[in-house]
Amino acid sequence: MTAYDLPPERLERWLDRWAQQHGGVARTESQAAAVTFTAPDGATVRCEPPFPPLDPASAPGDPPFAALLAHVRRPRTVGVVLVRLGGYGVGIFEGRELRASKVGSRLVHGRHRAGGSSANRFARRRQNQARSALDAAAETSVAILAEPARAGTLDAVVRGGDRRALAEVFEDPRLAAVERLAVERVIAVPDPRLKVLRGTPDQFLATRVVPADPA
Repeated sequence: MTAYDLPPERLERWLDRWAQQHGGVARTESQAAAVTFTAPDGATVRCEPPFPPLDPASAPGDPPFAALLAHVRRPRTVGVVLVRLGGYGVGIFEGRELRASKVGSRLVHGRHRAGGSSANRFARRRQNQARSALDAAAETSVAILAEPARAGTLDAVVRGGDRRALAEVFEDPRLAAVERLAVERVIAVPDPRLKVLRGTPDQFLATRVVPADPA
């Protein structure tokens, strides 16, 4: 089944085209994390917007897509934490604009293939390097996202990268309030350099749409 990730700027046009191709919208089924539209010919499209829950309420007479579009277009301040072993990027976005950020990296050697005592020493050194890198990611996350003047302004937090590394970063108790704002979806990113961090709104603002033809 084909799925598309559509930014807010393209979503309305895509849905209007889908409705025109299938004769409009006959039924709407809303859930906290998704809304499904069914056309008169039986075609469906499931839409999974960012930052659930979705408010399904629409005023009488509103177009069928109105509530979904209002949700995805709502201005939000979003914290982003990207972590891969040895690298991290943390930022605060207002819409697509990056307002505060820091990226960094720490050397973490690859795995040692040989055995013996030298391999054990190498493994300990690698473990210490990895711990240092994750500690740096946690400290940066605290400084940017949990700083009192900023913490209360966040509407949501998006995480990206390696799930295990992210879990270790968020073990820091100072990030507990930040973690409560984290959305479930973890975005995929390469090494989190500044360019990668700047590009994350393309993913975290997107709505995933899954169309299905009539049975």
